[in-house]
Amino acid sequence: MTPRTLNLGSGRSYRAGAVNVDITADTSPDVVHNLNQRPWPFIDGQFDGVSATDVIEHLDDIAATMVELHRVCADGARIEIVVPHFSSDGAYTDPTHRHYFGAFTFDYFSEAHANNFYSRARFTVQSRLIVFRPTLVNKIVARAANRFPRAYEQRWTWIFPAWFLAINLTVVKPRQA
Repeated sequence: MTPRTLNLGSGRSYRAGAVNVDITADTSPDVVHNLNQRPWPFIDGQFDGVSATDVIEHLDDIAATMVELHRVCADGARIEIVVPHFSSDGAYTDPTHRHYFGAFTFDYFSEAHANNFYSRARFTVQSRLIVFRPTLVNKIVARAANRFPRAYEQRWTWIFPAWFLAINLTVVKPRQA
């Protein structure tokens, strides 16, 4: 049986029971593929789950990536995304990072967002977590930032920079008549 989970940018984090994809054969993925080249080598609706940890920030076109994720996933598929927060020193330090993300970046791909015209691919944001480096002060900041993410990003992000974002999405596909 073909695995129904996709591990994008698997690198050294090979996941048993998933289709592991990476740009280099050096990490021994199941599929060697440059994710900037579309379409990806998968059929429509093939996956029920996707893990994309520390990969989307490296890709050329976020909107096109979201369209491709939508295509290869079944309706209701869960997508777990981990990307550096725009205030993280790691977001700017890595010369291969092409994009920066805030807590509400992926809302642009939801039906409810006013600027959802970048793509027809639709997702529901199930959860968003702003993660901080583990310090005593950051434990307090994390609680406030995750309770009031917009206020945090507008007022406090450069005083208390975050580390990364963990976003969980659900794929929404139009109902067939």
